[in-house]
Amino acid sequence: MGLERKLEVPVSDLSLIRGMWEVRVKKYRQKQKKEQERKEQSALPRIEQQWQYRIYCKNLKGHERNLLQRYLERWTPTDTPPGTGTEEVQQEVQQDPDENQLIFQLDGDGWTEFPRELQWRTYMEAWHIRGTKIRQLPDFLSLFTQLTVLEIPKNNITELPPEIGKLSALRQLNASYNRLSRVPPELGDCENLERLELTGNNLSELPFELSSLRQMDHLDIAENRFTSIPVCALRMTCLQLLDLSNNVLTDLPQDMDRLEQLVTLLIHKNHLSYLPQCLASISTLKMVVVSGDELKCIPTRVCSNPDIKFIRLYDNPTTEQKRKNQVEEEKKKKKKKEVERRRWREPREAEEVKDGREKEFIEAYVSSLKDRATVPYSTTKVSISCLL
Repeated sequence: MGLERKLEVPVSDLSLIRGMWEVRVKKYRQKQKKEQERKEQSALPRIEQQWQYRIYCKNLKGHERNLLQRYLERWTPTDTPPGTGTEEVQQEVQQDPDENQLIFQLDGDGWTEFPRELQWRTYMEAWHIRGTKIRQLPDFLSLFTQLTVLEIPKNNITELPPEIGKLSALRQLNASYNRLSRVPPELGDCENLERLELTGNNLSELPFELSSLRQMDHLDIAENRFTSIPVCALRMTCLQLLDLSNNVLTDLPQDMDRLEQLVTLLIHKNHLSYLPQCLASISTLKMVVVSGDELKCIPTRVCSNPDIKFIRLYDNPTTEQKRKNQVEEEKKKKKKKEVERRRWREPREAEEVKDGREKEFIEAYVSSLKDRATVPYSTTKVSISCLL
């Protein structure tokens, strides 16, 4: 027999090769991540923004170019010679001397959209847009990462864009008296938000994502179409003022005592027939304002607590009811003038003393609504159920 030939077959462990490639990929990704962090921390984006701003300025003429360059250096001119045509721009950008805050202001029904040059003023810290015909916020809103105050009441805004969630420094948002029918869930990413006002819109619910707003202490959702308190509101543990007046509430949840820091509760002009017993467990509660027309059951510990200003409001009667009441009163006066005078003499003297106390409570109530554009109906009767 001939010599047997041995075949040599190369054998290798593929796991070693795979491990080598995984290490290389990991190092490459780490290198990319470090490069991205270096770019974000560097001054290149700001320098590029300034150069883009200067290029934009070169396309302008005369006083507009000089004025925008001064804004780029964060300097607002105080003295401008008359007749230069910059009065409109001065109304838009101001600097608050008390808070040292750069403010952008825009008002008047002549505005239907935001000026495009606003996108270069990303250093602004507050917007005050009021009484315009603007229907939507600009697409460059997410660039204003230093924005802390966004005041946009009494406009025609139909929706809040999802980009609003990128305003991480936002603390106050006032979108009252617009045409909002929903609130984006991304608003829950604004974890520093402390004050939210959505009065006078078409809202019937709030997204559950707003539960993450742990620093919220002022929530005003009056004059909407809420049938119950939003679940997210009950999870805002730092909430101190909750305004749900002028909605269509029929009852309150039995776990409202989760709002352990609640101070003021405004729920008048709804359809409530009772108040839950859990309100008596909120030790911080100082004021409760309700409508007394349909209210039948009230916790004794709430209405008799000397530390709580419990105010029950009654709406004015209609004109037809007023006429009927006047006719009846005239008939009664003709029949029993002497009896009526004797009957009402002592109560009226007592009411004069009571009116001074009621005035104090109403003033405290109005002061809690000082940021509201409108106030509730005037009332014909106010019953006080607390001790002074």
